[in-house]
Amino acid sequence: MKDIELLHLLETNARLSTRDLSDILLEEEEQIQQRMESLEKRKIICGYHTVINWDKASRNRQVMAIIEVGVTPQRDYGYDKIARTIARYPEVDTMYLLSGKSEFMCMVYGKSMYDVASFVADKIACIESVKSTVTLFVLKQYKESGIILEDERKDAGERLVVTP
Repeated sequence: MKDIELLHLLETNARLSTRDLSDILLEEEEQIQQRMESLEKRKIICGYHTVINWDKASRNRQVMAIIEVGVTPQRDYGYDKIARTIARYPEVDTMYLLSGKSEFMCMVYGKSMYDVASFVADKIACIESVKSTVTLFVLKQYKESGIILEDERKDAGERLVVTP
């Protein structure tokens, strides 16, 4: 139960120091450090991330695309072997097994739309068990990891139209 509280705090703000965490959880700083190291070793904590609004930070940001991948599962391996093959590509940032019309959804980054399209055509589509791909290019991000990326102040004066 204590680990869950620690994980929730880190998920909300990974910049909290072990001192801050020990104050919040009313535990010794050394205990917090040991628990975090244990969680990292067990791959429960897999990394610490910062959410960046790249639209504001850089004009030359990478192109992001969502790739839906339809596959035929392999005997004795199901989807896992295909997933490992696709996930090893450095262009693939995030990958999920889905229910629905496609088996996988991959978040892919490239320098241009052409780079992403070439990656899909030359690498993903050539995998033997892949039967289809759908590429969706992200045009604008509004929210990531629970954080709204737009400046809400510019909408403050606007009111929604209410109709009966």
